[in-house]
Amino acid sequence: MPVGVIFALLSYSLFSMGDAIIKSFSGEVSVFEIGFFVTLFSIVPAILAKRPGEQWRHVWKMQHPRLVHLRAFVGLMSSILVIYAFTTIPLAETYAIVFLTPLFLNILSVVVLKEKVEAQRWIFGALSFAGVMIVVRPGFRELHLGHLTAFICAFFAAATTTVLRIISGKEKRLSIIAVNTLYSLVANGIMMAASFVLLPPHKLGMMAVAGLVGGTAQLIVIAALKRAPANQIGPAQYIQILWAVLLGAVFYHEFPDRIAIFGLVIVVVAGVMNIFADGARARIAGRFSEFRARRGGPKFTGVEDPEL
Repeated sequence: MPVGVIFALLSYSLFSMGDAIIKSFSGEVSVFEIGFFVTLFSIVPAILAKRPGEQWRHVWKMQHPRLVHLRAFVGLMSSILVIYAFTTIPLAETYAIVFLTPLFLNILSVVVLKEKVEAQRWIFGALSFAGVMIVVRPGFRELHLGHLTAFICAFFAAATTTVLRIISGKEKRLSIIAVNTLYSLVANGIMMAASFVLLPPHKLGMMAVAGLVGGTAQLIVIAALKRAPANQIGPAQYIQILWAVLLGAVFYHEFPDRIAIFGLVIVVVAGVMNIFADGARARIAGRFSEFRARRGGPKFTGVEDPEL
């Protein structure tokens, strides 16, 4: 197994463990207080992500400040919404709904980026949606606000990725990280003031672990992407579904029934097939580019079809 894939499996496993810790604060503190302290402690690993040539004083020198701030805002909303979902509904159901992000990403790619999305990606997106409907079964069981927030979170997560695609390569990574962190600390800090609860040391320690685990996992993802192509890293994220079922059962007595497990399997299969399909198109594009280059023709850059 490639080292990059091992790193990816480790990083997504750490994300799941951090999310399980966040769930333990359900009913004790507000989602804003959770968001504030988790972000605060995640800064420690994030500082290590600063590249040698980057200077803190250059953080606010941005080419597209409005888009950077927009990315920070939608990221903040996504974070708040998913924390609420984690603390109110089962972990596995939260992950299943949030994994609708690729479907929303298809929609935003067409509407915002004016890209062409191939039919098979819509089919995989529809399969993911069907799987989620099987898991949550609206009309057959009681749904909660957490299900809605997880659904909206998937949209904001797709919006975050869409904006990032626009500014990627144009803005410093340090600027993006710093603005995201500032938004989270300020917004959550203000909104948690009215319901602030002074946590005992061991609870604060758990918050610290959740933040450190999340920040470290992000660094490991970056390391994984440097060692393996994205189409190999992508499927690793679905290990979070497995962890959600295991951690939910062990610590929170959440036991999906057979119908829910069937729906989760559909979500995973559709998501992995979509990622592998993207990888196949990338390989075809690379081979076509090499073929054209050997013949002396113009290299294929993917401009003709943005999906390649």
